[in-house]
Amino acid sequence: MSIHPTAIIEEGAKIGNNVKIGPYAYIGPKVTIGDGTSVGAHTLIEGDTTIGMNNRIFSHAAIGTIPQDLKYAGEDVKLIIGDNNIIREFTLLNPGTKGGGSVTKVGNGNLLMGYVHLGHDVIMGDHCILANGVTLAGHVELGDYVVIGGLTPVHQFVHIGDYAMIGGASALSQDIPPFCLAEGNRATLRGLNLTGLRRKMEREDIDALKLAYRELFEQGQPLQEVAERLLEENRTPKVNQLCEFIVTSKRGIPFTRKETKKENMNEEM
Repeated sequence: MSIHPTAIIEEGAKIGNNVKIGPYAYIGPKVTIGDGTSVGAHTLIEGDTTIGMNNRIFSHAAIGTIPQDLKYAGEDVKLIIGDNNIIREFTLLNPGTKGGGSVTKVGNGNLLMGYVHLGHDVIMGDHCILANGVTLAGHVELGDYVVIGGLTPVHQFVHIGDYAMIGGASALSQDIPPFCLAEGNRATLRGLNLTGLRRKMEREDIDALKLAYRELFEQGQPLQEVAERLLEENRTPKVNQLCEFIVTSKRGIPFTRKETKKENMNEEM
């Protein structure tokens, strides 16, 4: 264990083995830090916050401070961070609220770049990348392997599925299904996140998703009906995951159907 003499560790804090804490850091009395984690200079960690093993927390991060919610009245709330995450400079991570389950949770192997904000009751999966200046409002849910480009705000209660990618400087106010790419202000679907899928997925799964995407978003039929039909056909587990997300979406899916040649001919006539 290596703790700089200017760091403040309140009585009651639980510090694991081989933890490094830099100059002028503050660790509150209800904080737990797992083995091998490093905490940078001037970092603030307070509240009922549990941090797992082998995380790297850089300088001036503020972790576990009270939710930015006017309804918060001092209830017991938690922030739980998994293992092997990288949390860069000036990030802000808030715990949950009573109305949202009282827990904000970050999984394993995520990269949160500078000035990222995770609002109250956010649930993040594993291996996500949030570029500089990404801000997640309260109750946002991210799956695994989600990538969000820099300076993108995400509206409260939005759900982003596994392997989805959101372009930089977008503004997202609706749900993005797994495996998809969205961008723009307001963000809309642009297709599948093929670059990400090719790194992690077999060709046959990608081909099945391509076919399902065309049927869902490009053929002019009601989205929910198509998703339900594909679920009944039970094509592949990945296609089922895509369709289940659509069927259960509460904020809707942002997309614009492409005009077909027939529609263009009708307009010309």
